[in-house]
Amino acid sequence: MSYSFGLNAKLKQELSEKNFNTDKTLLNVLNPFLYPGSSYNSETLFNVTNILYPKPYPVIEVKDTVFYDLADKESFSLQSAYYSIDTLKMLTSGYEKLKSATNAASELFGFDQKELQKRIILKTVRKDSTEIIFKGAEVNPQYDDNICIFLENKMLISPVNDQTVAKQQRQNAIERYKLLYKLNKDSLLQSFKKLDTLLKKYNIASSIKPAALTQDVFRFRDKDQDQLYQIRNNFDRNALIEKINTLNRLFYQPGYFHSSIREIFFIVLFSTWLFGFVIFVIATFIRKPKQPKPDPINQ
Repeated sequence: MSYSFGLNAKLKQELSEKNFNTDKTLLNVLNPFLYPGSSYNSETLFNVTNILYPKPYPVIEVKDTVFYDLADKESFSLQSAYYSIDTLKMLTSGYEKLKSATNAASELFGFDQKELQKRIILKTVRKDSTEIIFKGAEVNPQYDDNICIFLENKMLISPVNDQTVAKQQRQNAIERYKLLYKLNKDSLLQSFKKLDTLLKKYNIASSIKPAALTQDVFRFRDKDQDQLYQIRNNFDRNALIEKINTLNRLFYQPGYFHSSIREIFFIVLFSTWLFGFVIFVIATFIRKPKQPKPDPINQ
């Protein structure tokens, strides 16, 4: 226990929680640049439905079956269309009027009332207000010049404590978009230099060269993904994740004695308390003053 308390105190002296959260934020922003080349084929990690920024993203995917020959049901293909996810908040009374007014729906959304009803994803009524989440305009991410594969990932290496994951994902997406499309190349270069320093601080084996990695990212950003597996981002990813998980546990789930001795510890603690209590009771009884017997002569 003394060792655990000392280790926890030493950790917080060498790495404050604020600096640890800053490191995690940097890793989360740069995470899509750090996968092995083969991982960029993963639809789980890299998919346009993971794009959170800019508008009109995020989008929802709608798959449709297209038959080439109506007489041959085996001749078909699946085609995907993507629609922006839009939100409308209004008074419930106004929504009821909207449902009965085809022209108003057409003016607001560009499609008639029946089409609006089909496009509703979720409708939530709270007291006198109604919130509608619906499929908005159709978008084509594959032809969007401001979208590249690095934006098609919203995963976090490790969330910052006491902040919602959704909020962090969106903020990281905004920062990532700025690095790719709004700021100059030096901004991304400086971020990779910070990453290189971070990996050295945590003793993670790495061969990352910030300048080369920056060059690769901007080359692949511009749709040149044929050699994406050649991105020069080699480091021991498993060791980094293990180190972050260990630090998370030390910061937020400190164990001051090993689980193998936990039961023994509580048994000894209870036994010691019980033994002390019994001794106290016995000692109190022994030291209790005896009442003097009455003297029959004086009576």
